[in-house]
Amino acid sequence: MKILGVALVLAMSLTSIGQVRAADPIKIADINSYSAMPAFTVPYRNGVTLALEQINDKGGVLGRPLVIISRDDNGRPDDALRAANELVFNEKVVALTGTFFSNVGLAVSDFAKKNKVLFVAPEALSDAITWQRGNRYTFRVRSSTYMQTAMLAERAAKLPIKQWAIVAPNYEFGHSAADDFKKLLLAKRPDVTFVAEQYPSLGKIDAGAIIEALSASHPQGLFNATFGPDLVRFIREGDDRDFFSGLAVVSVLTGQPEFLDPLKDEAPVGWIVTGYPWDEIQTPNNRAFVAAYQKRFGDYPRAGSVSGYTTIKALAAAIEKAKSTDTEEMIDALEGLSAESPWGKVTFRKIDHQSTMGMFVGKIAVKNDKGTMTDFAYEDGANYLPSDQEVRRMRPLD
Repeated sequence: MKILGVALVLAMSLTSIGQVRAADPIKIADINSYSAMPAFTVPYRNGVTLALEQINDKGGVLGRPLVIISRDDNGRPDDALRAANELVFNEKVVALTGTFFSNVGLAVSDFAKKNKVLFVAPEALSDAITWQRGNRYTFRVRSSTYMQTAMLAERAAKLPIKQWAIVAPNYEFGHSAADDFKKLLLAKRPDVTFVAEQYPSLGKIDAGAIIEALSASHPQGLFNATFGPDLVRFIREGDDRDFFSGLAVVSVLTGQPEFLDPLKDEAPVGWIVTGYPWDEIQTPNNRAFVAAYQKRFGDYPRAGSVSGYTTIKALAAAIEKAKSTDTEEMIDALEGLSAESPWGKVTFRKIDHQSTMGMFVGKIAVKNDKGTMTDFAYEDGANYLPSDQEVRRMRPLD
């Protein structure tokens, strides 16, 4: 496992720690897939750094500097668990954050429950993290798989088509996204049918074979949950085979800059997506965040940047509210806590510890030879969450 701790502590804290009075630092762990998914996790780390510096420049938390100690989980649950164990019991961190892949996030969530340590998951989107396997010690910042597929199903239901196909990666996130989409779309349109489903191995998609299998079923619409290099290969192969011509596509995550930008002018125009059109959003929160991010890093933010930034801001707010780094007191403070994010105020629901952070939903367009989003709107996550009664049915008692 690659150990990034010393370099990251220096990069993330020393620039601003001098402005905080001498005191024992508050240590927070960051476990993430830096080598396995750098397109997302490097901007995520930048967001963490920006939040950390802003907090420490203003005096830290409870008069103490925040310090992030980071580890690379290599996209593997076992590596994440080894890192969590070392960070909690050797480094004495007060909270765990991070994880990108859903299976890794679930493993760390189980560790947090067993060892009674706070875990705030910025990104891992598995529904189970806050529902079926939810626990007192785990919170999530980003809108979940269910929430984002609900936003897309709402738009898919308005399309005048009945035959749908699905392509999604063969691991927890992909199967959850597919199951959620089918359930949510059928609830709104019981007349639709699903004529084909393909689940390629993550990072190993055989795009030609997948498209051949999907084409044989003659779908009118497609739900896509592939991302990263798999998405690029899928789109390029589909363009070569003219697969997408006349096909309605709804696609989760594809509008995020980290996944859209590599496509450049090959971005699939007209796809309905969830994403983050960072340069088009004119709200005061987003404009201030973008300006600060660009000044600090000379680059533009991605969705991962927002996740990292909001996670650290929310944790700092919880510690301030609790006036303590005691685990149980931080949890009590986080339940029902409202915190500011670049996308506006988000609240951590007490019943399931899921944040109400939403997502932007719109269509892909190409502008200046680069993919972007058009006709987009911010969908408040609070409008796409199950009722308290449904949560109680799904979520085990702590």
